[in-house]
Amino acid sequence: EAQLVESGGGLVHTGGSLRLSCAASGFTFDDYVIGWFRQAPGKEREAVSAIDRSTGRTYYKDSVRGRFTISSENAKNTVYLQMNNLNAGDTAAYYCAAAGSRHLLTTGWDLTLFYHSAYRGQGTQVAVSS
Repeated sequence: EAQLVESGGGLVHTGGSLRLSCAASGFTFDDYVIGWFRQAPGKEREAVSAIDRSTGRTYYKDSVRGRFTISSENAKNTVYLQMNNLNAGDTAAYYCAAAGSRHLLTTGWDLTLFYHSAYRGQGTQVAVSS
């Protein structure tokens, strides 16, 4: 069975760091764009970052650019999201999603994750306290 499993969430203080992992099983990442979106209680979901495994191109939401780094480790079929200098606005449930890279030809990376994901994880909670 193909699935994505997230890990690495937790509670940190403002300014702290966390690294989220998204491990795939049952399929390989090669032709997918893998990314993270988040949703806080009472707020709209928002795409945070993504990496197109077919080209290596990365994408970031403006508010996390320079603080978050997305990367992939092919041998482990895993994508990571390194999150530094966290603040209260980053508090949310974070979900990993995988969509076919072909969708990027006609759809932005954020909408590709929202509407064309073939696989989604169960989510991991990130909480940042002041």
